[in-house]
Order: sequence, then C-alpha cells, then structure tokens
Amino acid sequence: MTPGGSPHVAVISGGTTGIGLATAFRLLKAGHRVAVFSHGEASVMTAGAALAEAFGPERWFARQVDLREPAAIEHFFGEVAHNLGAPGILVCNAGISPKGPDGPLNVSDLTLEEWNDVLAVNLTGTMLCCRAVLPAMKESGYGRVIFVGSLAGRTRPRIAGASYATSKAALSGLSRVLVSQYGSYGITSNVVAPGRILTPLTGSPQSKTNIDALARIPGGRLGMPEDVAAVIAFLVSEDAGFVNGAIIDVNGGEFAPS
Repeated sequence: MTPGGSPHVAVISGGTTGIGLATAFRLLKAGHRVAVFSHGEASVMTAGAALAEAFGPERWFARQVDLREPAAIEHFFGEVAHNLGAPGILVCNAGISPKGPDGPLNVSDLTLEEWNDVLAVNLTGTMLCCRAVLPAMKESGYGRVIFVGSLAGRTRPRIAGASYATSKAALSGLSRVLVSQYGSYGITSNVVAPGRILTPLTGSPQSKTNIDALARIPGGRLGMPEDVAAVIAFLVSEDAGFVNGAIIDVNGGEFAPS
C-alpha cells in the first residue's frame, strides 16, 4: 500500500538503468506494480535479474521495446494491461544523446537522420506512450505523468547536442498540453529536469566532462539516480495531486531559474 493512497500500475520507459531503474525500485518499494522497458536487450536482462532478486517474480516485468516502433509500443502496453492492469502512472525517462568524436555536433554538422532519430525516441516516443495510457487514466479519474527532461532543455547546453536539447525542451510544451487537456480528469503532468547525474550514459565521475560539471555545482557533488527517483516518487503520489504543470530542477544548484 502506498503512503496516503492505493497502489497503482506504473510504466517507466528507459527503466532498466540509471534514473529509470532507481525509480522502479522506489515505486516497487512503495507498493506499486511496475513495468519497465528499454531498447537494450542486455540492460533488460540485467534489470530483470535485479528486480527479481529484490522483489521476487511478481508485481513487475521488463521488456525490450524500441520507441521508434509504434507497433512495439502498442504491443507492450497491451501486455501491461493484461499482466498488471491499466497504468495509473507513466514515467517517460527514455532518451538518447548521440555525440561525435569530439562531443556534441554543431548544428551545421548535424545530419537529418540523427535529428529525426533523437526526436523519434525522446519526443515522439514519449507522446506515443502518453496516447497509450491517457484514455484509461481519463476513465478512472486518476493519472500521474512524469517527463524526465534535462538541464540541457532549461538553459544553455554545455554538453548536449542540438537534437537532445531541443527534444528535452519540447517536453515542457507537451506537458502543458496535457495539463490543459486532461487536468480536469484528475491527471497531472510534470517535468523533472536533472542536471549532471551519474548514470551509464554520463560515464565515469573521473571523466573531464564530469569533473568540469562538478566545478559548476554549488552542492559540491554530482547527482545520483536516487536523487531524481525521490522527486519522481513524490510527483506520482496522491500527495502531489495539486502539483500540475511544474518543472522541477534536480541539479544541485547548477541552474537556478528566477
């Protein structure tokens, strides 16, 4: 049983590593049923083993899904409904951030294929996940939708490329649309914008990129996936029912908007 309410079915995209997996652990510990997916077969298997060891074989499942394939997304959400029930929580965490040999590509060097690929995963895939859950949320009168954005979508990006920064900035617009169209049905939509978080995507804490980032963070440390998962866990709770359309920065003070 979740504090202050009933357990729900939660779906987490990009839920097999980093922030997504930390969120899965947090929500399972709170009593929810959780379905995670990602594109990588190896990470799905590793996450499945970790979840099974911690929580047994029930209340969760993990699948390999490519967000660039609408039919695969539809099939996955059909599995969720059949095995766990209709989702009351959606956490859209999946994202890709391609780099060139020397880091992010300049806009003039960016290929149309890379641009389209990043937006297909980070933005269009997120929209398709929303379409899969919103009808049932609307019918039940309850829903929590969380988009995992980025510091790169909030201020001048230092590390991310154009396609990634643009896709993450666009999530706030999609969130506002959900607030406008579904807020009266008990559905909230919020964005969590992490700063530099130590995950497989961001690499070793001793890398030059991470050392440079650390120097910019007043909090004096790089973030951990659990820092972000804790904020997501609050936003998906029934206690956060009056938080709608917010963007929550989780960056140790690297970016402090006015």
